[in-house]
Amino acid sequence: MQALLEKYLPNVIQIPNEFVQATIDTLYMSFFTSLVSGVLGIFFGVILVVTRQGGILENLFIFNVLDKIVNIVRSIPFIILLSLLVGVTRLIVGTSIGATAALVPLIVGVVPFFARQIEIALLEVDPGVIEAAEAMGTSPLGIIFRVYLLEGLPGIVRVSALTIINVIGLTAMAGAVGAGGLGSLAVTRGYNRFQTDVTWVAMIIILILVFISQAVSNWIIKKISH
Repeated sequence: MQALLEKYLPNVIQIPNEFVQATIDTLYMSFFTSLVSGVLGIFFGVILVVTRQGGILENLFIFNVLDKIVNIVRSIPFIILLSLLVGVTRLIVGTSIGATAALVPLIVGVVPFFARQIEIALLEVDPGVIEAAEAMGTSPLGIIFRVYLLEGLPGIVRVSALTIINVIGLTAMAGAVGAGGLGSLAVTRGYNRFQTDVTWVAMIIILILVFISQAVSNWIIKKISH
């Protein structure tokens, strides 16, 4: 076994601790980005749904402003967003390098994406159920929690899985500019030093994280759909 590793993964077996730390950094960035972006994304997604024309809290001014902001931020390539937010990141975190610093641009980039996905998921809720809730005198807040979020739960889980997978990919991109994680390891060692085996192993670990996220989400969707 040792001979095979030395033959096919000569550079990988020399830096096992770096792979462990890079994986931890990737999980750290993915978890906290998903957590904060999840809360904010659901909040803004709900606002987009309830304030749109015909919504239960129709307010076209708020809807149009938020809709434009979401579209603009989503249109900025993430690698450019990293550069644009260097000053803001340094102001908030105190540094622009490292896994914690990467959370700022990651969250800013992911929230609009997730908010749009939440909006799409909630718009799939049967309008008849919403009308019935309104007819029974349910408050707008009650409709949001008991109808939109409850009835749209399978869709919310589905788009959440998609967003988490997207976040894992973005952490790899953030690693290219000093954020740490598997992306940084793949670039600094795999690409810059021509250590192809490091790049392959980093990619495989990222794929495993993606497959686990997808499997867990599929299991949750199956449970709540029943």
